[in-house]
Amino acid sequence: MNWLAETRFYLKQDLQAAAEAARSAGLLNFEELPDFVIERPREKAHGDFAANLAMLLARQAKMAPRKIAELLVAQLYQDKPAVWVERVEIAGAGFINFYMKPDWLTSGLADAAQRGTAFGESDFGQGERVNVEFVSANPTGELHLGNARGAAIGDSLANIMQAAGFAVEREYYINDAGKQIENFGLSLEARYLQQLGQEVEFPEDGYHGEDIVETVKNYIETEGDKLLTVQPDLRREILTRFALQKKLDAIRTALLHYGVEYDTWFSEQTLHDSGAVKQVVTDYKDAGLLLEQEDALWFAADKCGCDKPEVLVRANGIPTYYTADIAYHKNKFERGFSRLINIWGADHHGHVARLKSAMGALGYSEDKLEVILMQLVRLFSNGEIMRMSKRAGTYVTLEELLEEVGRDAARFFFVMRSADSQMDFDLDLAKSQSMDNPVYYVQYAHARINSILMQAAEQGVELVDLATVNFALLVDETERDLLRKILELPDEIVAAAVQRAPHKIAAYVMDLGALFHSFYAVCRVLGVDADLQQARLWLCRVTAGAVAKCLQLLGVSAPDKM
Repeated sequence: MNWLAETRFYLKQDLQAAAEAARSAGLLNFEELPDFVIERPREKAHGDFAANLAMLLARQAKMAPRKIAELLVAQLYQDKPAVWVERVEIAGAGFINFYMKPDWLTSGLADAAQRGTAFGESDFGQGERVNVEFVSANPTGELHLGNARGAAIGDSLANIMQAAGFAVEREYYINDAGKQIENFGLSLEARYLQQLGQEVEFPEDGYHGEDIVETVKNYIETEGDKLLTVQPDLRREILTRFALQKKLDAIRTALLHYGVEYDTWFSEQTLHDSGAVKQVVTDYKDAGLLLEQEDALWFAADKCGCDKPEVLVRANGIPTYYTADIAYHKNKFERGFSRLINIWGADHHGHVARLKSAMGALGYSEDKLEVILMQLVRLFSNGEIMRMSKRAGTYVTLEELLEEVGRDAARFFFVMRSADSQMDFDLDLAKSQSMDNPVYYVQYAHARINSILMQAAEQGVELVDLATVNFALLVDETERDLLRKILELPDEIVAAAVQRAPHKIAAYVMDLGALFHSFYAVCRVLGVDADLQQARLWLCRVTAGAVAKCLQLLGVSAPDKM
């Protein structure tokens, strides 16, 4: 349990005891205490914690909330002295505000320092198995900016949920079956024949990227023209198999450069080969939700909350992508995941309700399937939108972005904004080494702290044993503000995990960096009284650990030097 959570727990117990005491004395009437909260007020003037119990009790007690608050406060700490509470005040309509003793805050710092690199982590998730699927781009081209944003959000979310106690597995769904793969094969065949001097018409729905030409050139370099005499179906199969492997290798490499590693690469084709896709049709038939219309098979989605039935198998006998997607998510649940989180582009909005309905019809909780819809990214340079890639021809690739700004800036910029907000990526700002660059600003805070610790070591000043540090000497307002922010980290990680919001960690660490810079501007660390110096050095060390933890969760490095 983290320091703030532990404090809230005991404050809640204190209020519950006060309420029971007031009821026993006949001062307050209620059947059952409501589930009230102890939270941090937005304004420091309102104390360190605030409780809303009085407002929630008003209906049962048939009494004004402020009067209830007065009764509760009068009963607090009658039988036992408050350990950390300095005073309690009533505010507004009946909020009960707790003001903690100065050593409560510094004791929290000691607790954070003792936890070391584990500070911020918790068992909140209780080991719940969660599957986070993200990127899953068709292996027919290169990764683009949308994929880059999805990878940063998905990987960061997985890191954050793991730190909050969830058992998370990252998954990439390989779309290696269906119409797009057929078009891919036709495109490869056309480019192959063209490279060998034959005049053939390029398929109307083919893939026009230059990378397709490069792929067939690679094949010709190693295998020559031996496919000219092969039957077209087999030729396309061989070229497709070769190209898919090349494309997946390139995608894996690009994502590794980006700091993303998956636990599972799941092939769509295996769902067809295993009969899982056909089984979906059988499942709906057994449930009485299969319709036969126009020589096609349909899922009666209109009976499960959707507007209309959905095609499962076309009149030509070929299952739709929708059917394969149902089979895939059914497979995830069958593998033991209790919660599925998908990160999709906003253009998939219409598919969310359809898929949730389909899973509900199979007996799975729709609430256990979550979809984070991600808005578009616009890349700016010199104030103008960049649209074209040097290699792909139609979009800027992930590899090109990494060449320009590097992994740290790319990942931090992509998680700074909520996934549901459209994003403008300022290439010039991301490349700048200035305090205007958010990632540089945060990393500079970490490097500055490391420099302070190194200077201390060079001067022969080593950190003393934690038990001997007098943290009560940290009384400056900037020190107290920094301390409060550090202690919020475990709560921030849990909130970011629960809300599926990695941007909360980016916002938190930027605030933390700003508070450190403010502290450093007014509080001298080295060359002061020895005891104060040790307290401030430990404050610096814990701050550096909190910054590094946040950056690690976001897949960003915490450099010792800048």
